[in-house]
Formats: sequence, structure tokens, C-alpha cells
Amino acid sequence: MRRALRILAVGAAALLSPRPLAAQAPPADPEPGHPAVEFHGLVSVSYSYGFNAPPSRANQLRVFDYDDDAFRLDEVELVVQRPAPAPGDVGFRVDFTAGAVSRVIASRGLFRDSAGEGQDMDVHQAFVSFVAPVGSGLRLDAGKFVTGLGYEVIEGYDGWNDNATHSFLFGYAIPFTHTGVRAAYALAPAVTSMLMVANGWDNVEDNNRGKTTALQIAWTPSRRLTLVLNGITGPEQTGDDVHDRDVLDADATWRPSDRVSLGLNGDWGRETGAAQGGRMAVWRGVAGYARITPGTRTALSLRIERFEDRDGARTGTAQTLSEITLTPEAKLGPSGILRGDLRLDVSDRAVFESRSGPRQTQPTVSVNALYHF
Repeated sequence: MRRALRILAVGAAALLSPRPLAAQAPPADPEPGHPAVEFHGLVSVSYSYGFNAPPSRANQLRVFDYDDDAFRLDEVELVVQRPAPAPGDVGFRVDFTAGAVSRVIASRGLFRDSAGEGQDMDVHQAFVSFVAPVGSGLRLDAGKFVTGLGYEVIEGYDGWNDNATHSFLFGYAIPFTHTGVRAAYALAPAVTSMLMVANGWDNVEDNNRGKTTALQIAWTPSRRLTLVLNGITGPEQTGDDVHDRDVLDADATWRPSDRVSLGLNGDWGRETGAAQGGRMAVWRGVAGYARITPGTRTALSLRIERFEDRDGARTGTAQTLSEITLTPEAKLGPSGILRGDLRLDVSDRAVFESRSGPRQTQPTVSVNALYHF
């Protein structure tokens, strides 16, 4: 708790803020006093096939694409928002979602039942924004919002990943959402910052009396390079205010040309009292990304990663995972995308199901179609 208060004090002194938001053009107000409300949406459907033919019909250790040999409605998203782009503005955003993704990201106390099962619907964001007239504008958000950690995102109308499937780091190293307050401020033209105080990881209803704090610094020295550093700390175990979970997350994106993009994501985490015998659990990993866009309608993306769950606190088994994913992509008109993932998962333990018994490898292929507006 002392560490959390120190982070809070430093952040408040520097007027720190949340994850840098995507740039938005100020909406046109039809009449003074009648701000414009925007409506956006996303539909994602997919098919996934595992060459192991797992008897449970489930791909192991996958985040959203866990159904094997099945067509699936991944996500239907409807966003209602009033952006707040300038000092003095008040706005809001609400993301209604339904589908298999909602079952995974549903928060404790909202659409996750007492048995821990998520529902096929969720509100994965719902917050009110106010841009205080302090300097260039101090943005304040209160409510539920997606985490600022990580290179990859939960797909939405305003952003999706280069690969159709998600990394182990996205699923096991960091949280999905938070409920609390956050503040964002531009410390310089190329430097933004974030300070957050929340109930914890993936919960609307707090499971203890401790609070989780997060701090972010993002630096964009040029239009081709972005560096982001995140830190988060707080007690996350039910009824336990003593044992903290700490994560450091670093992300880098470099675009050496208009047709090539490279990315890097690293995570290191620990949690006291989370390993067998009450020991400290430690996990860490790194993922590399590359995307080539040879034309205006096609792209090819590659992801390679390694995730070490030394004590099994995150995946349930003490193991080291790695994977490689190749994703061809084609645009279908101005709002549609079709992409396919060829993926191979590898573990140093036999954790993957197959018709012939546990294996250390899991090859899969999947096809995903997105439509956004």
C-alpha cells in the first residue's frame, strides 16, 4: 500500500494521465448546447481448426479462439460515445458487446456469475470523461475501461490487432479491464502520461479493500517511433490486502517505411503468496511483431513470442510457452477485413490435448472476418 501511495503522489505531482487515446477529430455540434453523439460498431466471426483434434473440442491456452473445428460469433460491438477532445468538454463512451469474447473478458461483479463463469454479453467499457482546463487539458475518466498495458488490444471498431489470434502475453501476463479513475496529461508535445487508481484486475466489484494503481509514460520522438512504459501494482487476491501483484510492461512500435511496421512487447510480473507453499510467483515474456503491406488491400503479419510461467500461477502449469503465427490479410471494401492465422504453439510440458494423448505442440489454422463502422 505504501508503494501504491508513493506512485499516486508522484503521479499527482506530475499531473499524469491514462493510456494515450487514439486521435479523434472534434465532432461537429449540430446546435450549441446539443453535442453530437456518435454510434459505431464491429462484427467479428471466425472458424478455427486444431490439427491435434482435441477430444474436448477446445484449443488449449488460447484467449478467445478456444473452440476447435467450429464456426463462431466472436464479437458484436456497439459503441455509443460523445468524444471530449478539448479543455472544458464533457463526454462519455459505452461499449456494449456480445459473443464469445465477452465470455472471457466479463468482469467480476458485472457479467461474471458467482461461480466465475462469464456471460455471452458484456459492457467492457463505460466511462464519463471531462477535460479540465489545466495547461493543454487534463483528461479525467471515471468508470470501466480497457487496460493501458500491452501491445495487443481487444478488437473494437477503432482498433484491432495484426494477427487474428491473441498472444500468450495478452491472455496471461496482463489484465483486460479496470474499474476506477484515470487521468491523462501531455507533459510535452511528444510525451504523454497516465495515472490510474482502480479496484483491480478485471473486476467491477472489488474483491478486497486494497486498490490497484498504474502509471504510464508514452514517448513519440517521431511519427515512425512510439515507446510506452507501464507499471501496475496492487493486491488482487480475494480477501487479501497484503500480497501485491506487480507488472512492468514495455511496448515499442517502429515504422521504418510506410509499408513495414515492427513491434516489440515485453512483460515481467510477480505476485507474493501466489506460488505453491506461499512463495512468490514470477512470470515474464517477450513478443516480436512484423507487418508488411505490399499493396493497399493486402498485408502479411508475423508474431513470435516466448512466455515463461515459472510457477504456474498464470496458466496453471509451471511451463515455458512459445508460438509463431503468420497472418495473411485482405481488405474487403472500405470496412471489411478477411484474415487467416497459421499458428504453432509449443510448450516444454505436454499440456496440449490430442486424440493420441497429451502433446507439447498445438498447430492450428483459423479464418476471421471483421466488419466495422
